Amino acid sequence: MRYDLSFKVDKKVLEALGIFAQSVGQSTEKAGHVGTHFDVMDKEFPLEKMITKGRVFDVSNLKSGEVNLKDIDLSLIQPNDFVMFYSGILKKYGYGTKEYFSTYLELADELIDALIAQKVSFIGVDMGGAKQPKDHPRIDQYCADRGIFIIENLNNLDLLSEETKGKPFTVYTFPVNMSGFSGLPCRVVAET
Repeated sequence: MRYDLSFKVDKKVLEALGIFAQSVGQSTEKAGHVGTHFDVMDKEFPLEKMITKGRVFDVSNLKSGEVNLKDIDLSLIQPNDFVMFYSGILKKYGYGTKEYFSTYLELADELIDALIAQKVSFIGVDMGGAKQPKDHPRIDQYCADRGIFIIENLNNLDLLSEETKGKPFTVYTFPVNMSGFSGLPCRVVAET
């Protein structure tokens, strides 16, 4: 079975976010940060990471605060895995809403460090970021500097979690071939 984990962006979402603004001087930088994407943070996407193994951890029982090491079984994670966290925030609030962009279940720094030590390829979340806005750029750059990208706004993690029940699956990640942007939209598909 295949699951499209990419949030489908329609024209209304782009217009609401001001991507098609006609005013002079309007930045096009937002285009790389719409829907499912990763903040490339001055790095290049390595094609060898296009196909990985994935694991999804259901952390939707946590309502606020941080996801810590005690909340997942780190022993299940292998090098080069795409580790995903299902918080339920995208499903509950809907992409692009004020509530969506202001609700976070942060990944603790110690958890990020443990994932880096495990040499994962990607960290994925169904939220606007792995950290609140004040720490968002810091953690994205920290991970990118270590060869790991955080992919935001993943969709259908609830369905994938239910199907896989903690077992690994194959993940295909296809970023748009753009350059000069701080973010890259991508299509992410899981195959069980």
